[in-house]
Order: sequence, then structure tokens, then C-alpha cells
Amino acid sequence: MKVLNFGSLNLDYVYAVDHFVQPGETLSSLSQKVVPGGKGLNQSVALARAGAETYHAGCLGVGGGMLRDLLAENGVDVTYLLPVDELQGNAVIQVNPSGENCILLFGGSNQCIAPSQVEETLAAFGEGDYLVLQNEINDLPFLVDRAFARGMKIVLNPSPFNEKLRAVDFGKLSWLLVNEVEAAQLSGSEEPENAWAVIHERYPAVSLLLTLGKAGSRAWRVTPDGVEEAIQPAFPVKAVDTTAAGDTYTGYFIGALMEGRPLPECMRRASKASSIGVTRPGAAPSIPTRAEVDAALAE
Repeated sequence: MKVLNFGSLNLDYVYAVDHFVQPGETLSSLSQKVVPGGKGLNQSVALARAGAETYHAGCLGVGGGMLRDLLAENGVDVTYLLPVDELQGNAVIQVNPSGENCILLFGGSNQCIAPSQVEETLAAFGEGDYLVLQNEINDLPFLVDRAFARGMKIVLNPSPFNEKLRAVDFGKLSWLLVNEVEAAQLSGSEEPENAWAVIHERYPAVSLLLTLGKAGSRAWRVTPDGVEEAIQPAFPVKAVDTTAAGDTYTGYFIGALMEGRPLPECMRRASKASSIGVTRPGAAPSIPTRAEVDAALAE
């Protein structure tokens, strides 16, 4: 079993600030750095560090060589990463003293995926393999349809949540991975139980993982015998930067699912990995290794 992450690659321009910029305000940053990021790249690094056989597909833009190198250095197969003549996707990230962030995205090369690339890539994957998707690339509806036809298990993290997602057939997904804001946008309810009820009624075969920040995470997995529920409290830590917290959780959660671990254990591993990551600055560089997570869980 292997996992294909058809996802974004970004250069993250990270600015440390006293507070997030307000309308009409000019604010001097405390520091600035350029680091690899993008939800796709972050999740591929997390998957690989979790121990999954990981392949990353997408479009590599002008100036993005360091992103390809980072993936390869972390054991991610980059065979299906296609160079294109477009500026590399990037993000401007503000991080405040509490470790919270706000992000402005520019799609660039991440919006250059063509149907031919999808077909050629998916030809190397089949029934039982995982496909991981986010909403930072184009052609999501086509990707979902073609992967479903091949019998792949499709995991969607619908972030950023926008109108483009209306064209995606959510009924073909195996898992939806959302935070509390995305769950409310999907369901119209801010209460986890109600959000699950609405989503389950619409898409009865789709399992849901809901991350709730400091409140931990909840999951509902659809099985032949019914619905399995699990709750995982957050591990208390002092956050430095939450930029890749959700992506770290996603990678470790899927990696644990692929190993056939029980649902509560999948969530515990993912939560511990995320709690380690938020104590470090940056996106991909903050993601812990499998050995670090195992050691932390053994304490």
C-alpha cells in the first residue's frame, strides 16, 4: 500500500509580528525568513516522516527547486512532480507572539495541473492505495473522479474552503479531514455532533476527522458494522508556531491508518506529532520524525 499526495508546493515568506496587520495599517515585522511550505508539501513530509511510502505529484514552478530537494531528502518520491514555466506558488505568513498565524496564498504553479498529468500519474496507482488532496491545486473534481474509478481511498482536506469545492463529488471520498471552521462551513453548524450529523446524512459512506485546536480532535469512521467514534484530547504545550499543525496531524493520522492501527491510536499518534511540531518555528521543518513521536509517546 502506498500514498499519493497530489498537492501544493509553496515558498513560505514568514514574518514575525506583534499583531496581525489591520486594514490600512503599515506594520514593521520583527523578523523575516523564507521556508518551504504549502499544505501539500507539509503533508507529504509528515507522511514520509510517519513511515508511509509517499509519492508527491504536482507542478514545480520557477524558483521551486529547494522544494523538490526537501521532499526527496525526506524520503518522498518526486517522480511525478512536473516542472512548469510558471512562478512557484507562495504564501505570506504572519506569526504573532502566541504562535497563531494568518496566511495569504498565491497559487502560481499549483494551478497548472492538466488532465493529462492526472491520468499519467494515477496510472501508477490502484485499488487500496491512498490519494491525499487539499484545495490549493486545480482540477480537484477530475482527480477525485479518476481516483475513485481506480478504487483508491481518497482523503480530502478541503482547505482553503471556497466555492471551487462545490464541483467536487464528496460522496466519492473515504475521509474528510477538517478543522472546526471548515466543519462549520460544510455543515452550517459549529457544534461537532451536529456537524457530523449533517455531513453523515449528505455523504453516508464518508468518515470524518475533526480537529479542534486546544480542544483536541474527534473522529467518526464509517465501517460495515456502523459508525466508530473516538475522541482525543490535545497534548498541552507552549505553542511557538501553529503553521503546520494541521498538516502534521494529517500526515501522521493517514500514516497510522495505512498501518492498520486502531482509530484512537491513529489520533493519539497524530495529536502527539502535532503537539511536538507547534513548539518549533516554521512549517515543514517543524514536523517531527517517527522516532521522536515514538519516544514522546513512550514517556
